[in-house]
Amino acid sequence: MSGCFIYFDLNHKLMRYFLFFILMIGVSPAFAQSRLVKNLAAGKDQFVVVYGTSLSSGGHGESWMGEVARYMNEKYGNHLTFCLAGEGGKWSTWGVQHLENNVIAKKPDVVIMEFGINDAVDRYNMSPELVRLNLKYMIDRIRLANPSCEIILQVMNMAIGKSAATRPNLIEIYNVYRKMAKKEKLLLIDHYPNWQKILDQGESAFLKYVIDGLHPNGEGGRKIIAPEIIKCLEAK
Repeated sequence: MSGCFIYFDLNHKLMRYFLFFILMIGVSPAFAQSRLVKNLAAGKDQFVVVYGTSLSSGGHGESWMGEVARYMNEKYGNHLTFCLAGEGGKWSTWGVQHLENNVIAKKPDVVIMEFGINDAVDRYNMSPELVRLNLKYMIDRIRLANPSCEIILQVMNMAIGKSAATRPNLIEIYNVYRKMAKKEKLLLIDHYPNWQKILDQGESAFLKYVIDGLHPNGEGGRKIIAPEIIKCLEAK
């Protein structure tokens, strides 16, 4: 959560909407139509590398990317494969350091990337400008290695409780990702509004899908994250 949220009552729905609106002014999502679905529909094999934090790796990433792959393969004829190339607890500086082996060497057709949830962790001391530079480097390097590779950025869920306290500038960091997608004309898949709607129903509703206040569980991945990805990928 951003610093603004620390000083106001999180249970006051109107205040949250107002602050979210203020923070989002001038940062409207930039949706470029996905080439992934076009290529799948044309019968072309597509290899996707999912690169990011624990939200995109292990069982957490498998829950939503596995669902996306299942849907796409059923609809377009088994042309999509994927690899989870991120790691829990990592942030965009780690992403830069491991980009060659974890992404470039795999020669993906598509890279889906998110590091914002950990870029905001206070112990990493990441300024918005450093996050921007890391993102720009990774985008440019992927494009240099393979100009036809599609790069998709994701903005994930908010954190609550102790996980929120260690991420005081999460909204500001997420806005870096939003602005970068717009500037670089990348597809942005922004999950934050969907999670906000659930949180507005009360913390118990949110914790049903994010039981530790940070990591969406399998049900959250399948029911909340995957449908939004599919919707954005198929948007025309």
